Amino acid sequence: MAGKDYYKILGVKREATEQEIKQAYRKLARKLHPDVNPGDKTSEAKFKEVNEAYEVLSDKDKRQKYDTYGDQWQHADQFARTAGQQNPFWQSGESREFQFEDGDFTSIFSNLFGGGRTSRSSRTRTRENLDADLPIEVTLEEAYMGTRRVISLEGNTRCVTCQGTGSIRNVPCSVCRGTGVLPNIKKIEVTIPPGVTDGSRIRVAGKGRQNGPGTAGDLYLVVSVKPHSLYERKGDDLYVDVSVPLVVAVLGGETQVPTPKGKLALKIPPETQNGMTFRLTGQGMPRLGDTHRGDILARLKVVLPTDLSSEEKRLFEQLEKIRGKNK
Repeated sequence: MAGKDYYKILGVKREATEQEIKQAYRKLARKLHPDVNPGDKTSEAKFKEVNEAYEVLSDKDKRQKYDTYGDQWQHADQFARTAGQQNPFWQSGESREFQFEDGDFTSIFSNLFGGGRTSRSSRTRTRENLDADLPIEVTLEEAYMGTRRVISLEGNTRCVTCQGTGSIRNVPCSVCRGTGVLPNIKKIEVTIPPGVTDGSRIRVAGKGRQNGPGTAGDLYLVVSVKPHSLYERKGDDLYVDVSVPLVVAVLGGETQVPTPKGKLALKIPPETQNGMTFRLTGQGMPRLGDTHRGDILARLKVVLPTDLSSEEKRLFEQLEKIRGKNK
């Protein structure tokens, strides 16, 4: 299979499971993210390749087409239709593999029809992939509540001074510097829904690359969630450490558990051990596209007292004697 090897890009075997592909993508996305490697064009290019590979291999239908047609998988349906029309012996339901040796479609149609060059009309019917990926980083709070962002998209418009020719009376246009186009920055507002995770892809219809008036692909926002100083996220659940004084752990009482939308009271039973975990049902992350939520799991960290007074030390000594007699 010529062209890009998406399995090799993600560093997984061809028989890798969906979970293995997802784990490999997350690891590479964190390593290559532009925010982690500011100004590193090599990392940025690899990050785009990784996202492209994950977009295909994480989708069951796209992956099946890729395994058969290689990096020309986007034209699979067209190949199948054309082959069915041209070859009466290729019955519906048959599977067939093709080898691609160059970048144009000559070898593809040679495999399909046994030779001959692709007609110009066949090539023009092939739709160019105009979709584009844009990495976007959000905080855990934004992933919890959802948010809106204004993003800038770079494009080009025809230079009105030279009408896109690049020159005026055979002299290079000083406005566009002979390019015929001018940079164009367009701002759009996008919605980040609650529950997004690392690798979530948000489709913004019609905001991808353009190929003439009225023809545009879609923009896909590839989400990366920033690590949080307080919470550890596992799926839709949030883990948080909660400190409680020794007296509360021994005698029981109440403590406050932080959540992304405020603090909640948690009742601590007497003789609670250090490290015990309490589950706050339905207080975790929302599930993307669902009404259900994960849980918050509060891990108790018992705080021992310091700077004891003489009276406090005497009471602990007394406790030690009492506990010793009861053994």
